[in-house]
Amino acid sequence: MVAVPAARAGGAGRGAGRTPYARRDGTRAGAGAGAGGRRHRDRYRRECGGMTAASEGGPADDTVAVVVRQWQTVRPDLDTAPMEVIGRINRCAALLQQAEDAPLRRVGLTRAEFDLLSTLRRTGRELTPGELARETFSSGAAVTKRLKLLGERGWVERRSDTRDRRVARVRLTRSGGELIDSVVPDQLRYERVALSGLPDGDQRQVAALLAELLVQLEGRLGVPPG
Repeated sequence: MVAVPAARAGGAGRGAGRTPYARRDGTRAGAGAGAGGRRHRDRYRRECGGMTAASEGGPADDTVAVVVRQWQTVRPDLDTAPMEVIGRINRCAALLQQAEDAPLRRVGLTRAEFDLLSTLRRTGRELTPGELARETFSSGAAVTKRLKLLGERGWVERRSDTRDRRVARVRLTRSGGELIDSVVPDQLRYERVALSGLPDGDQRQVAALLAELLVQLEGRLGVPPG
């Protein structure tokens, strides 16, 4: 797996100014939009925690391409094709997480805590700590620690199972449900901004390819879906 450098503050590359940024009304402000375009780009950077969606002139000049060329120079015998897929997935995930974490920081949530709350909300039922660990790909110890913190803040509550008091069940409190319902729309808005440089058709194509890859990986690694 390729080791991709951490995201640079303030943008992803020298060509950041050449990529259109989404306005709040759904239109785009490009590099040639003058002071207005610069204001929209600045606002985008602030809202997305410094992330930009730009590359340096196209896929051949992105960060992963540089890494691949370096490996090809020092080890021309290696087949670096997998790096071009896995490396870009990892790089995109790192950049997207920077953007998505901004709404969470505003309400004092970590990414892992948000995952627990959103899992309880989307499943619509009580879950055991073990089920939450499987749903969020976390260790049981980590989930227990996070649930304790969330419980202290009044966002989740635990109760003993009526048939087996050794089993705990976790559910959202009213305030926890209201919190997650208020945060998720902000998360989705950030994701739309992050993907705004791709036409809808391209987004659907990327989603389909990633879905195919995910199904294959889940099958090979023994990870159950959903």
